[in-house]
Amino acid sequence: METLGELIKAMAFAARKHRDQRRKDVCASPYINHPIQLVDVLTNEAGITDIKVLIAAVLHDTIEDTETTAAELRQHFGQQICNIVLEVSDDSSLCKMDRKQAQIKTASELSDEAKLVKLADKICNLRDVAYNPPAGWDVQRRQEYFDWALAVIDRLRGIHPGLESIFDEIYAKRPA
Repeated sequence: METLGELIKAMAFAARKHRDQRRKDVCASPYINHPIQLVDVLTNEAGITDIKVLIAAVLHDTIEDTETTAAELRQHFGQQICNIVLEVSDDSSLCKMDRKQAQIKTASELSDEAKLVKLADKICNLRDVAYNPPAGWDVQRRQEYFDWALAVIDRLRGIHPGLESIFDEIYAKRPA
């Protein structure tokens, strides 16, 4: 059974894995802020206390954006958490456009835990794109990101009305 200690272990693991990475915003914010934001959204805005979901949220980009392997996650955090992270990880063998389409196509097939992580990830990403966008992103690119995120979220609705409402509120502030 996962515990608060396991969550802290996952945070330390993610901090090590993402230590040299930065977000694409003008300030080049430390990347680790992003997974921590997911846990904050899930816990403090959505009231989610399932430690498995929170651990997976902290680790959600480790396979996709670092040299972390599934075997390494399995060894440190178990098969169930590894499976959730794999569900929300893009297939790096696909081109960017195909990865984006795959997220839309597979969103409805995700486990409940992965849907929660995906929702929190899109909420945090939309907030970043709206208020602290990647350097060089013009309004059209930001609008396209918002619309793509909506297409993903629309395929997994019904998992958590509170999170979906938070997403919809942010989407309503779509750049004009």
